[in-house]
Amino acid sequence: MRFQSRLLIAATGLALGACTKTPPPPVAVAPPPPPGAVAGSTAADRDGDGIVDGYYTSDGIYHSLAPPPPPPPPPPPPTRRGERG
Repeated sequence: MRFQSRLLIAATGLALGACTKTPPPPVAVAPPPPPGAVAGSTAADRDGDGIVDGYYTSDGIYHSLAPPPPPPPPPPPPTRRGERG
């Protein structure tokens, strides 16, 4: 009886030993961002030309690297021609 119970305990230990998982490999550290990049952001190439157009921050907001477009030109001055009133 004692031999049979010890054999059962040993077989159970071997069977459960096969269920153990190996630990996952360690995660590699991310390389530092390139010069001019914002830490914690993701570069974005919106038009697909291979040049970074802006970046996304961790809150999902897109920031463009292009300067804002210039303001429109002023309207032309009024002319002296025409009906006088």
